[in-house]
Amino acid sequence: MPADPTFRTDALIAEDIDAYLSAHQAKTMLRFITCGSVDDGKSTLIGRLLYDSRMIFEDQLSALESDSKRVGTQGQEIDFALLVDGLAAEREQGITIDVAYRFFATEKRKFIVADCPGHEQYTRNMVTGASTADLAVILVDARKGVLVQTRRHSFLCHQLGIRNLVLAVNKMDLVGFDQATYDAIVADYAAFAESIGIERFTAIPISGFKGDNITARSDNTPWYDGPPLIEHLENVEVNAANDAEKPFRMPVQWVNRPNLDFRGFAGLIASGTVKPGDAVRVLPSGRTSTVKSVVAFGGDLAQAQAGQSVTLTLDDEIDCSRGNVIAAADAPPEVSDQFEATLVWLDDEALLPGRGYWLKLASQTVTATVAEPKYEINVNTLEHLAAKTLNLNAIGVAEITTDKPIVFEAYADNRSLGGFILIDKLTNRTVGAGMLHFSLRRAQNVHWQATSVTREDHAALKNQKPLVLWFTGLSGSGKSTIADAVEKRLNLMNRHTFLLDGDNVRHGLNKDLGFTGADRIENIRRIGEVAKLMADAGLIVLTAFISPFRAERQMVRDMLPEGEFVEIFVDTPLEVAEARDVKGLYKKARAGQLKNFTGIDSPYEAPENPDIVVNTVEMSADDAAEAIIRKLLPLR
Repeated sequence: MPADPTFRTDALIAEDIDAYLSAHQAKTMLRFITCGSVDDGKSTLIGRLLYDSRMIFEDQLSALESDSKRVGTQGQEIDFALLVDGLAAEREQGITIDVAYRFFATEKRKFIVADCPGHEQYTRNMVTGASTADLAVILVDARKGVLVQTRRHSFLCHQLGIRNLVLAVNKMDLVGFDQATYDAIVADYAAFAESIGIERFTAIPISGFKGDNITARSDNTPWYDGPPLIEHLENVEVNAANDAEKPFRMPVQWVNRPNLDFRGFAGLIASGTVKPGDAVRVLPSGRTSTVKSVVAFGGDLAQAQAGQSVTLTLDDEIDCSRGNVIAAADAPPEVSDQFEATLVWLDDEALLPGRGYWLKLASQTVTATVAEPKYEINVNTLEHLAAKTLNLNAIGVAEITTDKPIVFEAYADNRSLGGFILIDKLTNRTVGAGMLHFSLRRAQNVHWQATSVTREDHAALKNQKPLVLWFTGLSGSGKSTIADAVEKRLNLMNRHTFLLDGDNVRHGLNKDLGFTGADRIENIRRIGEVAKLMADAGLIVLTAFISPFRAERQMVRDMLPEGEFVEIFVDTPLEVAEARDVKGLYKKARAGQLKNFTGIDSPYEAPENPDIVVNTVEMSADDAAEAIIRKLLPLR
């Protein structure tokens, strides 16, 4: 295959290596992804780009040329897909599972390309690749046309803020380079693109296998008068240029203090420019200062812009730490704790509305709960579907509440401060990715009212330390009986207490809740809030709830000051609790008359590190109560 002259750098390297390195360093960078449906030719296209750009290693070429999977193409027996599929397991399965990143360069620009999997079950990987991309090449097999996964990936790219889209109609050689086929696919895609708000895209007929319209215009498509793919990639405007024109924002990654005379705040500039003398505001505190210096690896800079990692020093010793955002003083981003967002669910286990997840946005990490979705989006028809939850790869719109205010901007305005991920607190799996739309008005209208009498005053009046004694265990384990016995003893000790029992609360406050996973979470969330208010009043609160999920028990612990939540595990084996069956609930559950019953068809997650454990097989309720009181005496 003849090499395109635009890719040749050998002469410059031989003549002046310093000049070559200088020219290479000055090139702009374009990050792009290839996506689309299964077997549309994504890996083959990237392999072709790498091969034609001559930026691959000689040993890779040698390995490919001798590979048993080689196929003939224009005199070269090379399977271009093998340049990209990086894992042996993926080759054995014949599909791309993970996102494979590759680097190449031309005379005009450097590129990082992500080969995203086409299978629906790996949509999470496509979202990962698209989250940092400036451009998306959406491939369509000319024989198959626009498919559901084509629409799904296009919708996600648009939602993720990618405004540079290329519709690459691939495998044109297999339809005889027929213009009518190409025009029909472009028209079909254009109608869909308009329906989801895509204002423009660039369509190119290609053959990744044969190389048509990849690096040069193809004689096989005389009816196409646009640029070849690589020429378009070289000249398209990248987001970094636009980001530099926006107001300054820099999430603080860490405080850099190598010595007592230097205190700087390091991070990656998300948008805008900054220079010494600029007035800045630190959020969420709102304190202002002036930039003293902008420090980079090579020394102080006169100015820095979006995409650069720097350390800022300020004229004033103001409080600033990881998770804060340094922004332009006269154009700061918003701060809120309630939002509407588009959410892509990435986990095999469905979203549990009300459960506490870690939300990571830029350098900020907070606890967040997701309300029941407003609707799920059918990416094929764009219909809004009623939804109680979101399952794997579902896309929906929901309200999100964080446990403390975070600094943000709408994702459409700033991808760094508008995009977030959700992480399961117990498994540390990334379960969701989202794009913030706006803060909810109620978050702006509702403010905390300071009061004169503090929770310390309430506790001092009662001469006791506030506590929440959280009894957890299976139904029939003895939680309510033991909690009642403990309260009696505390009452005799002149302690001010209140007992919240699971069944009693469901007669009033939580009478609207059932026993689904989401309802159980909301049940515990409400009880946690009530227990917190009672502890604020200086009381010792006892709660007797199955509370089957560790995440929700941890959520309540996080609501309270350190040391005020005491988890008491009433450890009773299932067979013992079922044998007691005082209320006949296990019998109904075994007969299928009671759904979502803990221990039968709904899980119970035993505490891993409870503060107190009592075993009702080995001790009576009174003995258990005495043991608990003895444990609590040091907390008085």
